[in-house]
Amino acid sequence: MGVNAKVKAVFLDRDGVLNKAVVVDGKPFPPKSITELKICDGVKNGLEQLKKLGYLLIVVTNQPDVARGKTSMKAVNDINNYLKKNLIIDDIFCCLHDENDGCECRKPKPGMVVAAKKKWNIDTDHSFIIGDRWRDIETGKNAGIKTILIDYEYDEKYVKPDYSSDSFMDATRIIISLTN
Repeated sequence: MGVNAKVKAVFLDRDGVLNKAVVVDGKPFPPKSITELKICDGVKNGLEQLKKLGYLLIVVTNQPDVARGKTSMKAVNDINNYLKKNLIIDDIFCCLHDENDGCECRKPKPGMVVAAKKKWNIDTDHSFIIGDRWRDIETGKNAGIKTILIDYEYDEKYVKPDYSSDSFMDATRIIISLTN
């Protein structure tokens, strides 16, 4: 691959995609610590299949509970480091801001995708985002990448994705079918 060759990527939300979200009253929340962390079914296998197809695997995650004082930076880093160590992830981009901070990185703004695109020379025309919430899908639309929703039917706003799935393996199969 040449120095300026662009690569394709799958952008992955963290909570609800790679690891199980903690759902309370129909709304998803991140695990508070490693002890609450559970990798979703099919994730390891799916990531391996995507990696074999030549995709970079980039996590883009909002973690506003740090700004809200509900969790520590250490807890977020512990979970991210666990995922990096145990899954074949190339990079993690993490927004620690709250809704009102006005940053460019908090999904649904495309800042984390833009930063990853610049760092890794990503071809967004041949890339995907897999998410479980409207913010992930809107981020993909804002960044010009194909969107796949793992639909847990949360009690929140809905943004129509390009593709809908019911599991990580189903999302993986969608990408495989569109790659071949």
